[in-house]
Amino acid sequence: MNWSVIDDVIKNALLEDIPVEDITTVNTINKDSISTVDLISKEDGIIAGLEVFGHVFVLLGNVCSEFYVNDGTQVVKGQLIGRIKGNTRNILSGERTALNFLQRMSGIATLTRRYVQELEGTGARLLDTRKTTPNLRLLEKYAVKVGGGYNHRYSLSDGIMLKDNHISAAGGIKNAVDSVRDNSSFVRKIEVETETIEQVYEALEAKADIIMLDNMNIETMKKAVKIINKKALTEASGNITLENIKKVAATGVDYISVGAITHSYKILDLSIKNLLNI
Repeated sequence: MNWSVIDDVIKNALLEDIPVEDITTVNTINKDSISTVDLISKEDGIIAGLEVFGHVFVLLGNVCSEFYVNDGTQVVKGQLIGRIKGNTRNILSGERTALNFLQRMSGIATLTRRYVQELEGTGARLLDTRKTTPNLRLLEKYAVKVGGGYNHRYSLSDGIMLKDNHISAAGGIKNAVDSVRDNSSFVRKIEVETETIEQVYEALEAKADIIMLDNMNIETMKKAVKIINKKALTEASGNITLENIKKVAATGVDYISVGAITHSYKILDLSIKNLLNI
C-alpha cells in the first residue's frame, strides 16, 4: 500500500475526530499513564486492515500494536485478534478512528470472500468497481484483494472504458473506439460497455479488447459470450448478487464486477476491551 497517501487519510480522520484535543481523555487520564488493551472480534468474518489500524497509533505516538492473526484470516466471535500497549491517552483518543478503518475494511473483505466462494470452480473472477467511499478507494480495493477478489481500474487514469455516455457522445461504438486508438497509447486495452446483442457485434467489429455485458439477462449473456467466442475478454456487470452470481458465471464470462462489495457491505463488529493500567 502507498503509505504516504494512507498517512494523509489517517491524519485527516484523526483531525476530524480530534480537531483540538480529546477533552474527555486529557481531563481524566494522567499524561504518563501506560495501558494495555485487547482487540477482540465480536462476530465471524475476514480481517483486513491491521496495518492501517496499527498505523493510527503510530501517528499518535508511544503506542505499539501486536497482532495474533494476519490480514485475510477467518476470525470467530470472541477471538483475541491483538493487543495494544502504550500511552493510555493516545490509545483512548485513537481507538474509534482505528476501529472505523479496521471494521470497514474487514466488512469489505468478508463480503468479498462470500462472493468468491460462490465462484469457486467456475473459472470466473470477481472484480470490484469505482463505487467506493471518496478518498478511501486505496484501502477499500486493498480489502477486496484480501477477500480474494481482483481490482478493476483504480481511477479514470488507470484504464480505458467506453461507457454508454461516451459512446453516445462519440456517435457510436466504432467512432468511440477509433478515436481512442488514434489518441491513446497502443499499450492500453480498450473496454466497451454493451447492453444489447447488436452492440456486442459492433464492439467485436471495432476489435475491442474487453466487452462488458451490462445489465443483460442470463439468456442474452449466454448468447453474447457465444458470439464473442474468446475474441475478446468478457465482463458481466449490473445487478449481480450472491443469489445470482453462479448463474452469471455459468454463462462463461471471464470476469464479474460487483459494486456491492464496496458500497453495500456490513462492517465487521470488532471491539477494544479489557484496558489494564501497567
